[in-house]
Amino acid sequence: MTVRVRPLECGWLESDASGMITGQTGRMRMPVPAFAVEHARGALVFDTGMHPGVVESTARLKQTAPLFDIELTNDWLLPAPLAAADIDASTVTHAAVSHLHFDHAGGLCGVPNARMLVQRDEWKAAFTPGLVEFGVFNPDDFDIGLDRIELDGEHDVFGDGSVRLVPTPGHTHGHQSLLVENRLLLVGDACYCRLALDLDALPAFAADANRQRKTFAWLREQESAGVNLVFSHDTAQWATLGPSI
Repeated sequence: MTVRVRPLECGWLESDASGMITGQTGRMRMPVPAFAVEHARGALVFDTGMHPGVVESTARLKQTAPLFDIELTNDWLLPAPLAAADIDASTVTHAAVSHLHFDHAGGLCGVPNARMLVQRDEWKAAFTPGLVEFGVFNPDDFDIGLDRIELDGEHDVFGDGSVRLVPTPGHTHGHQSLLVENRLLLVGDACYCRLALDLDALPAFAADANRQRKTFAWLREQESAGVNLVFSHDTAQWATLGPSI
């Protein structure tokens, strides 16, 4: 069974490169993507972009707001790029989030009929008072009443092995990536970009740096086995992706 994966452009961020890749200097501009995964048994989005409220204000990011320059218009909110891909947001059956940061889970409100798929460790960590107060997580992005399955490890989304969620912790405690037909891995923020993997350079901030380094090693193993890695914040790679991958 062939599964179609569609990259969706959901805005752009710019930040200090040193915060994204240890040892780098200057500024780093990067895409905010979501991915539509079309399967005979349903339509899934992997990550959802940012909350509509960010179009007008970064207040919901709290103390993390100064870290980013944000480019976001209504045309980049999740329902719009889905529509451009001929997918009605109301028909999306599953919303898998790599993790619950604002640029990955903020757009969940755009797929109101989807079942949310999130690792249990991620859901638990996202309500840590200090992290919520600082703005690392905002429950108003994701605790919005969607039907939810909290996962404990790998998960076969459609029951035929073609679309599987795989834990890739480190960036956050419950980070997960999406493996499609054992040919394509949507990395999320398990590793920001190709340069970070090539340099084995972690970001300045990680929930668990040791686990993220092990995740980096696992990503290299997958690539050596022939799996194509698609990073969420790799500007150069993003420019090469076609309408489906």
